[in-house]
Amino acid sequence: MAISPGSDAAFSSQKSTLSESPRSKRFPLTEEEIFYMNCRAAYLTVFKSSLENIISKDQLYLALQHAGRNPSQKTINKYWTPQTAKLNFDDFCIILRKEKPTSKAELLKSFKQLDVNDDGSILHTDLYKLLTKRGEKMTREEVNAIVNLADVNADGKFDYIKFCKLYLTTNEQCLKTALEKLEVDSKLKRQHFGSHIEASPEREPSPVPKPSPRIMRRSDEDTFTNKGDTRSSFLATTRKFKTSVSFTVTMGANSNRNSKLTEPNSVKEWQCVQSKGCFFLEEDGEIVSHQYRMQIAQRCMVYLTIKPLNLSQAEGKPSPWLSVDTALYILKENESQANLQLMCFTELQNREVFGWTGELAPGMYWLIPSTTGCRLRKEGRAVAEEAQLVYRDEAGELLLTQEFRSTLSDIFEVIDLDGNGLLSLEEYNFFELRTSGEKCDEDAWAVCRENFDTKKNELTRRGFMDLNLMEANDREGDPRDLWVTLHAMGYNKALELTEACPFVIDVYADKCKPRIKAVHMEACSGQLEKAICKSVLSKGDAKVMDGYEDIIVHTYTCDTWITSVIENKSDNKAIIHISNELSRNCVNNRGLNIFAVEVAPKSAMVCQHVMPLNGQQEWMSHSWSWCPPAWPCSCSSPGTAFPPSPTLAVVRQAAKIGATAWSWILSILGRGLLAQCTIAQ
Repeated sequence: MAISPGSDAAFSSQKSTLSESPRSKRFPLTEEEIFYMNCRAAYLTVFKSSLENIISKDQLYLALQHAGRNPSQKTINKYWTPQTAKLNFDDFCIILRKEKPTSKAELLKSFKQLDVNDDGSILHTDLYKLLTKRGEKMTREEVNAIVNLADVNADGKFDYIKFCKLYLTTNEQCLKTALEKLEVDSKLKRQHFGSHIEASPEREPSPVPKPSPRIMRRSDEDTFTNKGDTRSSFLATTRKFKTSVSFTVTMGANSNRNSKLTEPNSVKEWQCVQSKGCFFLEEDGEIVSHQYRMQIAQRCMVYLTIKPLNLSQAEGKPSPWLSVDTALYILKENESQANLQLMCFTELQNREVFGWTGELAPGMYWLIPSTTGCRLRKEGRAVAEEAQLVYRDEAGELLLTQEFRSTLSDIFEVIDLDGNGLLSLEEYNFFELRTSGEKCDEDAWAVCRENFDTKKNELTRRGFMDLNLMEANDREGDPRDLWVTLHAMGYNKALELTEACPFVIDVYADKCKPRIKAVHMEACSGQLEKAICKSVLSKGDAKVMDGYEDIIVHTYTCDTWITSVIENKSDNKAIIHISNELSRNCVNNRGLNIFAVEVAPKSAMVCQHVMPLNGQQEWMSHSWSWCPPAWPCSCSSPGTAFPPSPTLAVVRQAAKIGATAWSWILSILGRGLLAQCTIAQ
């Protein structure tokens, strides 16, 4: 990303605007809430609602600029490829998480690289050369528009200090205008994706009467209202919508509704194969993991299990990620890899182990691991002290600390997929792709074998340690590259594994030895999304929305989690809103109490996963879904529930600058000036 406003200015604008809200005076917003508020504010300067899609590069440019980002053409092309038809609000939020804003100090520093006289300005002749010859080139007419602007030009010089101040002020005013619009119009906020701050004004849920199973009757709603519950206003609001449907599931502590997972009696005599893998949490909250192909030579009984891998060396102190849920979906190849048929998934449970037993025909199968994302989440707490990775002994020799060596040993255990105590080239390349994005070719691997300890042409644990020590020596003890590796593998600054969950898969067969191989490390989407939808549609409880017979909400309940899928059988897209406000002791994978999803025509999508916050206590999941009024759905007529948002002209007026200045700012920033300054260095 190139130039963007100083985070301090943007942040102060948010605080000053939101501080006027009665809710924020009582309950200060979290950083996450401010982030989503900022996302919506930026989005609504370009679109009427955050349910609309970005359908062009120009729209993406403009929305990102209003969010305090300055995308270069290279950045835009990264997110808008030739295959991209549209991006939704969720995609926009993901992009903003990845593309961090630049501070005011960094912005000024980039200009100072071109300030030969160190007087806060750049000669017009130098500016012409920079903007027309380097980076993403501007036309001479565009540069003329810049140098002719009186506010930031004088005596043949471009005053970049004034320019930075003008840009930061403009961005702050734009953000403030949009935030004020959101604050004034509560109905508008109710419609937006992630509009969780529109929920109950109380932070902690108040005790509520237990609703009747499945459907909440009108009398139940009246009970809430009459008792003065803080959610009464929300329930009253939902009555105004054309249709709604609710699911209520109450689970006891360590509930065992489904059958327990039990091993087949003779499983110890069956042939077994094992493979390890790992779920990794990306910066944008997406989860990636290994995926596998399995070959079964003949029809036989199969017993599959998946569970978190315990790496703890201390007896009685299990690894903290053992509470992360795991599942395995088994799909059969039919003629091609693109044509996969869902066979089963590991729905039976025994403590942290999930498994399945049944008969499989000979053929090739895909094993796709899954976790809901309810407990594998971004870490909120800050680490007080950074762990030391390397040190020098009395002779000045660089060595790895014992704590770092222990961490590397655990990483070795995770990437040693077949568990033979050695790293093959294929196993090592999964590690390389994860940490550097590049593969090690045969020639580089040969050099590695020559310089580091190997056995049977595979890297030993000692060789892996020495490889990391060599990297530290190459940087003369600077640990920054080592930290890049550790963060990619899910470790924080205290060397705690907080954003990854290693797992182990065991496959037993009674008549032949299965063959299993890791083939990909991909996002937990695509085929997995289809598999989850198919499993929930076939096994879950279904409810049709009153008046919308083509919109069906399916809910599947197991001992550990609840999954909801929305099916849209109509020829039109459907906008469905979901509330979890009445749930108790629950956490969902979206991290929001109120949100909306868009379901494409003739399709189904995973709405949410819900798990208990504390599995030792009773938990109740109450999910309420509805369609907004006058919004295109399977049966509704076209229309909009939103008043017009501030237009660009209003934003210009609020910023108190002329249209020419605003167009110029967008023009120069849209060319990625910061990137150009870096090239010119």
